[in-house]
Amino acid sequence: MRRHPCRGEAGREVTEGASERGAEVGRRIGVGLMYGLFKPRVLGSWRVPARGPVILAVNHAHNVDGPMVMGVAPRPTHFLIKKEAFIGPLGPFLEAIGQVKVDRSIADRTAITRALGVLEQGGCLGIFPEGTRGEGDFASLRAGLAYFAVRSGAPIVPVAVLGSTDKRGRLIKQLPPLRSRVDVVFGDPFEAGDGSGRRTRKALDEATVRIQERLSAHLENARRLTGR
Repeated sequence: MRRHPCRGEAGREVTEGASERGAEVGRRIGVGLMYGLFKPRVLGSWRVPARGPVILAVNHAHNVDGPMVMGVAPRPTHFLIKKEAFIGPLGPFLEAIGQVKVDRSIADRTAITRALGVLEQGGCLGIFPEGTRGEGDFASLRAGLAYFAVRSGAPIVPVAVLGSTDKRGRLIKQLPPLRSRVDVVFGDPFEAGDGSGRRTRKALDEATVRIQERLSAHLENARRLTGR
């Protein structure tokens, strides 16, 4: 595999090889787990660009949403994941499969550099734009998604995960019921910026408004499409 090193703000070299291979391994693990445990119904995955940088903006109502998207997305995905998830043996595993640890309490330059590196290398970056698990309705977005989209110029593909919170499993209450249906709906890619190339705070605020409108519209369409 060809390597394309790029040096980010923190001076660290981000290399394509291991990270991209790891993300592909993570995708294959996700395929086995998600299709083995549940019944995913995937709609619109063909809308994800086959190559080049792209950001998957995913609603977040359940812990299974990230692994579900990793398993059904047509490309290996590097998710921005809160550092609190990197505990015990799970930490080295998440790093090995190309996931990006982020400290949400600060402007985490290392995470920013790694995430931009994924996009600079033409990879797929997964982001929960609400910043934390909640209602999963895109009602409150943080500025991070707009920053990465405007800074990199990568298109955003909205992703709606529906059904993961409908019921609690009997055997493992932290998961949806085994073999239950979970819908994952991919939307049309769109550009967050206004075409001016501006990266000012005003430009990012305006981009956040545009993003929220597109994500909310996609979620509404996904609910109509799936009957959720």
